[in-house]
Amino acid sequence: MVRFYMEKGTHRGLYKSIQKTLKFFQTFALLEIQNEESVVLFLVSWTVTEITRYSFYTFSLLHHLPYFIKWARYNFFIILYPVGVAGELLTIYAALPYVKKTGMFSVRLPNKYNVSFDYYYFLLITMASYIPLFPQLYFHMLRQRRKVLHGEVIVEKDE
Repeated sequence: MVRFYMEKGTHRGLYKSIQKTLKFFQTFALLEIQNEESVVLFLVSWTVTEITRYSFYTFSLLHHLPYFIKWARYNFFIILYPVGVAGELLTIYAALPYVKKTGMFSVRLPNKYNVSFDYYYFLLITMASYIPLFPQLYFHMLRQRRKVLHGEVIVEKDE
């Protein structure tokens, strides 16, 4: 994709040029990852999370929210979020040697746009970003859970 854009200077025609190949390899990529435990971890976790979340939204919009859906929305995440994040991090970690060896998705100089990008280091930075970001998300959800399920008023500190 990057090569196409750098050669043509536009995204127009990209999908048409890679459509069949893309569909083929996306479909058969399943064979490579179906036995990878880390992929199963995040796929199952995020699938259950999304089903719960959108069921909650749908029933809320219909003004008919069963207690179980509300309870599931504010309790399942306690296990599913850490498991999903662990699956993502393990998957990225498992991909690092291959990405480094092949230079996958990296752009090297010189090129038409005089820009470089190293996907390996991008993945390392992404993994490191989980350290400050995941606790913020997780504790926000815990506060929301207390507020919604227990009716507690949460006072946020102004800094």
